[in-house]
Amino acid sequence: MSKHILYFGSKSQSRRMLLEEAQIPFIMVSQDANEAACDWGLPLPQLVLSIALYKMQHVIVPDGDEEGQVCFVLTADTMSYDKTGKVQAKPIDRDDAIAKIRAARDGSFLCTAYCLDKKIWRQGKWELVERIADVVSAEFVYYVPERWIDYYLENTPYLAVSGAIAVEKFGAQFLKTTQGSYSTIVGLPLFEVRQGLEKLGFFD
Repeated sequence: MSKHILYFGSKSQSRRMLLEEAQIPFIMVSQDANEAACDWGLPLPQLVLSIALYKMQHVIVPDGDEEGQVCFVLTADTMSYDKTGKVQAKPIDRDDAIAKIRAARDGSFLCTAYCLDKKIWRQGKWELVERIADVVSAEFVYYVPERWIDYYLENTPYLAVSGAIAVEKFGAQFLKTTQGSYSTIVGLPLFEVRQGLEKLGFFD
């Protein structure tokens, strides 16, 4: 549907799956942002937005082919906190993952931030034309019974996802309730991203 290029600065297979299922054409590119450099004392919505913006600063976009060429670049970040108010980022190891899975049984509040840039190739470099950056929130209850935890860990990429929670594929059977969009919980608010792409002229 689009003749333009969307460069997606992410390592997330879940987000990649969402874009593929939505039939939004994209090319995965790397980004070398050190998330530890961000201010982790910020409220959750501000924190995830700051990380998405920081990722955008560190996306490695290929050079343009000709003067005036336009491209689009997307980054995102997802994080949640449990009912105690503890922020649940990606687990550091198996024990941490189990603790996060147990904490999610009582419910979680999640934020996914995205940053979408429209750029133009001028005089040998990409220049920003317009940016859309926002945060979308959701709430959910994710319940993995104790007897299922080992099997869950064997069948999900738990170290690569926020809170060790993979709500798609095998993990979908443990998603008890949601308030907000499913794609936001997976890691990319597709409705808002599509709106942003439309506003920036990606589909023109």
